Amino acid sequence: MIHEIEINLHNKNAPYWAIALLVFGLLGLSTIWIDLGKFWKGYVLDIAGPAWNYILFRGLYTAKAKNSWTRFFTPSRTLFLFIIVCFGIEFLQYFQIYESTFDPWDFVAYVSVLIPLFLIDKKLNQKSKKTPYNNSYKS
Repeated sequence: MIHEIEINLHNKNAPYWAIALLVFGLLGLSTIWIDLGKFWKGYVLDIAGPAWNYILFRGLYTAKAKNSWTRFFTPSRTLFLFIIVCFGIEFLQYFQIYESTFDPWDFVAYVSVLIPLFLIDKKLNQKSKKTPYNNSYKS
């Protein structure tokens, strides 16, 4: 019963996640097509990139699947890995491992949409695990 509720809620929200994936993807890619200033060129991809990848890696945009990929990329694990990768890239820039420009505001840009997406995903995930017989959460 709980598994059916989880599947139904996931599938009900999948079109909204798909739209968000498309919006963030187009927004991030448009930074190479259109020049709308320093903020646009400097931060929009840093904001949209982790967001669209979070939705993609979590499989939120498609029908619910139970496989090793979705079991590994839980909301918390995905957030943690993405923050490690994004911050790691920025630290590589700081230590000039490759030719690029370090910007401490990139740290804020990376998490500005990533954390709200995580919180929404976590809330929906907890909501789907509520049993119809009580209000406790299934772990």
